[in-house]
Amino acid sequence: FKQALRERQRGGSLLLWLGIMGVLAALSVLLCLIRGGGWVILADGTATVDVTVSLFHIRVFPGKETVKEAEKKTEEAAEDAEKAAKKKLPKITFADLREAAGMLWPPLKRALNRTRRGIRVKPLTLSVTLGGAEDPAGAAQMYGWLQTAVWTGMPLLERLLEVRNPSIHMGLDFEAPETAVTGAVGISIRIGTLLAVAFGVGTPALRWFLRFRKRQKTVERPAKA
Repeated sequence: FKQALRERQRGGSLLLWLGIMGVLAALSVLLCLIRGGGWVILADGTATVDVTVSLFHIRVFPGKETVKEAEKKTEEAAEDAEKAAKKKLPKITFADLREAAGMLWPPLKRALNRTRRGIRVKPLTLSVTLGGAEDPAGAAQMYGWLQTAVWTGMPLLERLLEVRNPSIHMGLDFEAPETAVTGAVGISIRIGTLLAVAFGVGTPALRWFLRFRKRQKTVERPAKA
């Protein structure tokens, strides 16, 4: 009798674990089927970023801040400006972008090909005017590279993604000191598709970033000396 009771308890525990694993598997499938997205609006040197997950809408940038936080930021503006002057963001050159495209595009293409147009892009309206006042030759080189990337890459992206009515304009202004970007980009994607693309591109992207940071440190050392 005791042995039969033990076997019955073991069978009940096994069924319980199978039930838990089944529930977790069902929740994982439902999570992967949830569609999320992002919406980016660029205008007048500012950006607005919204994220949607199913029926939830979240404003990511700019974030909400209270009056006390705004006053605190105003008081610390001088200190922040001094820190920013000491530590500048690394500048991405044309060679860096070309290397990134060479390393990231093949795995990204394979990952997108597996999704079978599971990513929707609507809208896609961009206007980019490169500023070439500081480096005219570099700006001209970047302009040519971007034009080539747009004209050769967009038809391929339209085969891999669902892009509706794209509008992209590239310009070059040798009198402007900075690059101006305006437009709006919206992306809709299932969470499972996003995870698949992230796993496919994550390792090459990390490898490129580490090489980029290594070159930046190599450049910064002689400058500090």
